[in-house]
Amino acid sequence: MRLLIELFNLVAVVSIVALPFLKVRGKGILTLVTICLQVVLASILSFQVLSGSPVDYSYAGSFITGAIPIRIDYLSAWFILIISFTFFTGAVYGIQYMKKYIDQAANITLHASAYILAFTTLIDICIVQNSLVLLVIWEMMAISSFILIIFEHYKTETLRAGINFLIQSHVCILFLTLAFMWVRIKTGTYDFNGITAFTGSQPSIIGVGLFIFFFLGFAIKAGFVPFHTWLPLAHPAAPAHISGVMSGVIIKIGIFGILRVLLLIKTNFVTIGYLILVISVLTGIYGVMLAIIQHNLKKLLAYHSIENIGIIGIGIGLGCLGVGYSNQILIVLGFSGALLHTLNHSLFKSLLFYSTGNVYQLAHTINIESLGGLIRKMPQTAFLFLIGSLAICGLPPFNGFVSEFLIYLGMFKSISSVDFSLTALMLFSILGLVLIGGLAMICFTKAFSIVFLGTPRQISIDKVEQEKRASTLPLYAIVSVIMAIGIVPIMFLKVISLPVGQYANVISVDTVSQFSEITHTAAMIGVYSAVFIMLIGLTIFIRRMVTKNRLVSVASTWGCGYNGSSNKMQYTASSFIRSYRKLASPFLHVDKVKREATGIFPDSVHQETHPHDKVEKWLIDKPIYAFRQLLSRFTFLQNGNVQAYIFYGFIFISLVILIPEIIEKVKFLINFLNQI
Repeated sequence: MRLLIELFNLVAVVSIVALPFLKVRGKGILTLVTICLQVVLASILSFQVLSGSPVDYSYAGSFITGAIPIRIDYLSAWFILIISFTFFTGAVYGIQYMKKYIDQAANITLHASAYILAFTTLIDICIVQNSLVLLVIWEMMAISSFILIIFEHYKTETLRAGINFLIQSHVCILFLTLAFMWVRIKTGTYDFNGITAFTGSQPSIIGVGLFIFFFLGFAIKAGFVPFHTWLPLAHPAAPAHISGVMSGVIIKIGIFGILRVLLLIKTNFVTIGYLILVISVLTGIYGVMLAIIQHNLKKLLAYHSIENIGIIGIGIGLGCLGVGYSNQILIVLGFSGALLHTLNHSLFKSLLFYSTGNVYQLAHTINIESLGGLIRKMPQTAFLFLIGSLAICGLPPFNGFVSEFLIYLGMFKSISSVDFSLTALMLFSILGLVLIGGLAMICFTKAFSIVFLGTPRQISIDKVEQEKRASTLPLYAIVSVIMAIGIVPIMFLKVISLPVGQYANVISVDTVSQFSEITHTAAMIGVYSAVFIMLIGLTIFIRRMVTKNRLVSVASTWGCGYNGSSNKMQYTASSFIRSYRKLASPFLHVDKVKREATGIFPDSVHQETHPHDKVEKWLIDKPIYAFRQLLSRFTFLQNGNVQAYIFYGFIFISLVILIPEIIEKVKFLINFLNQI
């Protein structure tokens, strides 16, 4: 296994070195071959670990780092598989997507190198358990992700989004550094086991405090509210395959970090469970509320990433409460739901981003208000986007239903608790998750219907290019896994039982099977899903048989007495959710630009809405504005006068000379007074 890990990293190094010497097409082929080879190596490693052979060895390191332990347990293996599959589909899709940029050889070289480096560092983060080395790898992951985001760096908004991401990534690293250094000071080791040794010998309040530092760092990467503000900027700026990878796995490394710390830390898990659960419910609700009012399709999906991070966090919070209350059923349901939803979200969100990439490349815009009727030019993309939309809304027979069902089941089983505070929190969480699901259905009904149905609003359907088979092949691979989870969830739950067993302290081949009710329920979900699919297929078959000989007539939609173009007589994205926007207006910030209608037959009526994120406004924009105002008070110093600049230098040198002298005189005076 050690050889597999070393070969995995060696392949990345050799490929990155070779990329600059190849032609543009060769760069794409080498990147795809490299990712495929790395995915095979990582998958072999993961399957060996999941079959009962965890990895645990150390490198000598240096006098600075100390020993560098490499440990791959069930949790690491699960995340390695998720990361590998998403990067593989991203590489296959990216080959087709990047053909539009084939004239940018230098950019493609840097982009391909960063893609390989990002994949390599993400896998290494899952296996390295030396905090100092991990921080170095984390920094490499952040920089490579930054390079991937700013591929179109000649666009101002892209560069701004990339810099925002880089700054917040370093705030994330700052919190992680503080947490790791705290452990290092107290234990004298960079080994992750130092976290267990330190918190095991301290009061629980110390453990909770340490976890908060870790949580703040990982929450920024994951996108929990209010640390989410980089996501809605970075996702629209990045190429489609990078957006899919970012949402699918890069933000999930924050989830992995939280789960890893929970395995190591010894503290009051009830307090941690309450903290994570409340933040997660608020994250899910806030994310989906803002997603509904977006006009940019990729920004809409970015806010749904925040929503789904909230759902995953709800599962983690339930699992922590199960650990705190020694309730194994709750541990299994909470952590199983969280781990399965981590996989599910990586699948349907990458599917949605890749579909959006097809829309952008063929229609040349992702402004929802401009689109419409695209199902006629890209029927496969429309079908795939619809599958992703149904899955992300948690509807059967798709994968999102299974993981959300497990989380719901965990909350319902906790309602009967004798602890009133736990019961109240579960009711709050159930209502929150119900609200998230309902709002998600509104959002994706809007997104799919406005983009693919109706008639074009501002674009000409004739100018939209026909979709290519190569741009949809990796999407069908994702759909196959989505359907497999929906129909045979028990197969995936058996794998998830291994990392879940680490939290339950029951390391067995099949922890979930100890709970016959859960396994039986999962099996029945699969049966009902299969029956549901067959009923849908039968209904479609009967309909086609009945209508195959009927004539189909096409006519214009009645315009309510108005004679005008049909594209004006249909819902826009804004009008579709107008009622929701009015109800939710106290929690939203939407600017409106409106030109009222005049006369019986108005010539021109126009209204625009521009949604904003209140958290971003108060947490990012306001402090930056205040800081700029402060600095503006000193602009008089930069007056262009050479004499003034020389005078500043004279003052600085004088202070450098005089201050030490003044300090010495003060010390002498203090000593003299003490002697008196």
